[in-house]
Amino acid sequence: MLFGVIASSALVLGALVGGWVEIPKRVLAAMLAFAAGALITALSFELFEDSYEKGGIWRAAIGLVVGAVVFTALSAWLDRVAEGRREKDHGSEKLDVAAAAEETAPSSSSVSGAAGLALLAAVTLDGVPENVALGVSLGEGTGGLALLVAIFVSNFPESLVGSASMRAQGRSRKYILGMWVACAALLTVAVVVGAGPLAVTPPETISLPLAFAAGAVLASLADTLMPEAYEKGGPTVALSTAAGFVLSFVLATL
Repeated sequence: MLFGVIASSALVLGALVGGWVEIPKRVLAAMLAFAAGALITALSFELFEDSYEKGGIWRAAIGLVVGAVVFTALSAWLDRVAEGRREKDHGSEKLDVAAAAEETAPSSSSVSGAAGLALLAAVTLDGVPENVALGVSLGEGTGGLALLVAIFVSNFPESLVGSASMRAQGRSRKYILGMWVACAALLTVAVVVGAGPLAVTPPETISLPLAFAAGAVLASLADTLMPEAYEKGGPTVALSTAAGFVLSFVLATL
C-alpha cells in the first residue's frame, strides 16, 4: 500500500501543478525525456527480464508483443477521441504539452477535444500492468525500487500535461483533481493486487502480466513520450533521457 501510494502520488502532484501553474515548454520536455530514460531501465530489468526468468522466452516475447499491440491500438483510438475540431498533423493528440507550457497556446485537442481525458485513460491503461508488476516484485521480496522511481517520474509529467489540458477545456480544478485522485487510487489498488493474490501464483502465470506491462511501456515510449519530448525540447532531451536511464539503472542494482 505504501509503495502504491508513493507511485500514484505523482499523479496527484502533477494534477495540482498542471491545474494551477504554467511552466516552460523545455522543462516539460526534459521531464518527459527523463521519465522515458527511467522507464527504459524498468521495462528491461524489472519487467521483461523478470518475465523471461519466470516463464521463458516465448511467454515473455508473446506477452510483450500483445502488450505493445493493445497499447498501440488503444492509444491510436484515444488520439482520435482527443482530436477535437481540427486534426493535428504530428505528435500525440492526447499529450498536449502546449496546454501546460507558458510560451504557447493550447491546441484544439485540449480546447475543443478531450485531450486531458484521453491522456488520463492512457495513463490508466499502461499504469495498471505497471503497478501490478510493482506489487509482484514487492510480494516476492525483490525490491522494485527502480520500477517505483520510473513509475513516479513518468506519472508526474503525464498528469501535469493532462490536467493542464482539462483546464484549457474549462474543467474546474475540483473536477481535475478528483479525476486524477481516482486514477491514483485505482493504481494503488493494482499494486496491492500484485503484492497479494498474484505474488503467490505460479511463476509462469506471473510471467504474462509482467511481459504485457513491458510491451505497453515500450509502446508508450515510442508512441508518445519520446516523440513529444524531442518535438518540444529538441536534441538536448537526449541528455535528460540518459540521466533518467542512469539513475534508474543505479537503483536497479542496489
